[in-house]
Amino acid sequence: MSHSHEPAVEPAGPPAPRRRDPEGRRLAILAAATEIIVEQGHSALTHRAVAKRASVPLGSTTQYFSSIDDLRECALQQLAEEIDESIARLEPFVATMVERPEPIIDEMLAYLEDPRTVHADIALMTSGMTDARLRALALRWPERLVERLSPQIGEERAVALAVLMDGATMHAGLTGTPLGRDELTRIMRALMTMPVPGSANS
Repeated sequence: MSHSHEPAVEPAGPPAPRRRDPEGRRLAILAAATEIIVEQGHSALTHRAVAKRASVPLGSTTQYFSSIDDLRECALQQLAEEIDESIARLEPFVATMVERPEPIIDEMLAYLEDPRTVHADIALMTSGMTDARLRALALRWPERLVERLSPQIGEERAVALAVLMDGATMHAGLTGTPLGRDELTRIMRALMTMPVPGSANS
């Protein structure tokens, strides 16, 4: 009579130690901070709130960032870089924006219809108004927009469009509803062709 032998089961050893991933933890803390700023505003940022959102020990936030101000600045910098990508998407359409503004309007509407982008931009604006160190960061988006548009429509018209986008962003954030396509198109056409004293394009 044959006997079957089950293979011996090795006793379970201690769990393998988790690999340390300092950069992964830093990025998780930074991502948590950006989400809190987008959802609740930069004033809601605290070490405890970030640690909870990132699922890390409370002490980790000060291990990777020297202060809550340092973390806030890094998070806002990351959000500013996301907004910079929106500027880059306008580039292919700038040269023909007066004759054919529809592609730029499409990009601006996409910007205004994205709650994350709108709230990130508002957080940058409000932080720049209350913290002089962050003012340049908050102004980077409108200044770059003016820089891109000025060669085509002149600096004054470009400034007017940048101010329109700041106001439209605030409007979208406050009401939850961006300007409609027809309304935005009419305003942009008017600003792009408005008379400017001393301008060759007046």
